[in-house]
Amino acid sequence: IEVRQQFPESGYVEMCPKEIFETTVACIAGACKELKTKHGIEPENIRAVGITNQRETTIIWDRNTREPLYNAIVWLDSRTHDLANKYMKKVDESLNVSSSAAKRSCQNHFKSKTGLPIHPYFTALKLRWLLDNVPAAQKSLSEGTLMVGTVDTWLIWNLLGEYITDVTNASRTLLMDLQERQWSPEMCEFFDIPIGILPRIRSSAEIYGYMKDGPLKGTPLAGCLGDQQSSLLGHGCLQAGEAKNTYGTGTFMLCNTGKKALVSGYGLLTTIAYQFGLDSPAYYALEGSGSIGGNVVRFLRDNLKFFEKTEEIEQLAASVENTEDVYFVPCFAGLYTPQWDPTARGIICGLTQSATKAHIALAALKAVAFQTVEMLEAIQKDMVDIKIASLRADGGMTQNKLFNKLQANSMGIPMECSKMAEISGWGAALAAGIGIGEIDYQSLGEILRQRRPHSMDTYEPVSEENERNREFEQWLEAVRRSKGWAHA
Repeated sequence: IEVRQQFPESGYVEMCPKEIFETTVACIAGACKELKTKHGIEPENIRAVGITNQRETTIIWDRNTREPLYNAIVWLDSRTHDLANKYMKKVDESLNVSSSAAKRSCQNHFKSKTGLPIHPYFTALKLRWLLDNVPAAQKSLSEGTLMVGTVDTWLIWNLLGEYITDVTNASRTLLMDLQERQWSPEMCEFFDIPIGILPRIRSSAEIYGYMKDGPLKGTPLAGCLGDQQSSLLGHGCLQAGEAKNTYGTGTFMLCNTGKKALVSGYGLLTTIAYQFGLDSPAYYALEGSGSIGGNVVRFLRDNLKFFEKTEEIEQLAASVENTEDVYFVPCFAGLYTPQWDPTARGIICGLTQSATKAHIALAALKAVAFQTVEMLEAIQKDMVDIKIASLRADGGMTQNKLFNKLQANSMGIPMECSKMAEISGWGAALAAGIGIGEIDYQSLGEILRQRRPHSMDTYEPVSEENERNREFEQWLEAVRRSKGWAHA
């Protein structure tokens, strides 16, 4: 069930917290009904529940009234651009730097601690904006009843009555120490966020509590991961160097780095991949988070009216042999990995009088593919001792066979597309099984290995390396021209 997004102002992206919860409740009821009618499984026979959620998206509510105090600020929201500049200036003043390279180091000043740059993408800035601009939040804070969190915290509070988050979601806030896996007093002080209002951090697989109501009342909730980490698990990327890419609204590539948290020198994020139990080791990942994904297809459909249905882009793009050197950089909300430039804006380069909407449609698909190549190359530079042999993939865009071929060709390695539509949900289910002790880490690998050959469609690259490199370099030139377009 789709949750509606709202765009009240330029750069603002919001969701209704109540709708998020009500949609979740409806999905639970629908899933239980389908399990019973189609498979004969009664709700009381379901052993455990797992949650996977949109990360970074920030919600505030009052403990006593249980009411949200503002709409959820979605991860893609860019309203905190000026606030990010303010905090980078704060670092700047403490370091007394002046060069452009040093300015960039201000953005990355806390990467060794948090794995993240100072950027509107992350929760800390969204929460700071809410505390500064929402009177109800200020009142609730003064009365000691303010509750804050990402979507997992909001759902778990409503489903269980527990005030917690898991370590993967906490690692996306700019407030957690990656090594300690606890809220960082230094980061909370820097952003002036009271550490006491934050939820307790738990592992990704343990019993957090029991469902209070509905058809699953009394069932343990025992798994929780951010959507991209859950996808990584669902794909079976359990070894260092195994990577997956999810094509949703944006594009999210994660590569398992094992028990070592690598700090990227090439614009990637360092994040928690998973931790199965508080006494178990944490596994880490390098992440490329791209703002270019399914949103560009919706832009061509809804804004430019190129087609009526999303899937029609495949036929339109396939009607031309190439883009005629048209390049599209659809960075509507700035560039994310590895550029991290919130001032970049969408740009189409190379238009001639012979260009048609088909060329632009093909250029749009290639833009998503090129962004993936950019992230993949950054991962390879950070992980010099490991060669990524293939990329596992999921998400709505992988239903487009033309896109899958373009992606494999642009990378020069095979692309393995999951046949499972909701692989993040599969990852959450596996975590729940681990949380109640039905699955251990050793048997998890075997479970995933057994199902992989039957669950993937593989696309092999057939492109020439010289042409592949030429197109990618030309796209990078278009990226350079998109930067610095918006000014604070």
